[in-house]
Amino acid sequence: MKRVECIVREDRAKKILNALLDFDVWGVTITSVRGCGRQKGYTSSEYMDRRTPVRTLPFTKLEFVVRDGMIEPLIERIIQVTGTGGMGDGKIFVHSVEDAVRISTGERGDKAISS
Repeated sequence: MKRVECIVREDRAKKILNALLDFDVWGVTITSVRGCGRQKGYTSSEYMDRRTPVRTLPFTKLEFVVRDGMIEPLIERIIQVTGTGGMGDGKIFVHSVEDAVRISTGERGDKAISS
């Protein structure tokens, strides 16, 4: 199992969720976050000026825990739906998950993250 963490512009979160309706992804955690990348929160060449203070921008973080076979299709769909090729599209991180436990039934592993 893997945890896929996706940080995108706020307006893209619903697009991702709607694009995943036909995927075997059963749960998502959504968090409002603030941050910046290498452009320090600016969308023009202003960020090249080292005297310009860093700006943080609003983003949405979506976290999914999925079976290993779902990693690449999930990443491809997220990129397809949200990618513009420009600065500030976001990032996707993939982390290993040792185990998952469904509290209500005690199911573990893949069974705990599926329907």
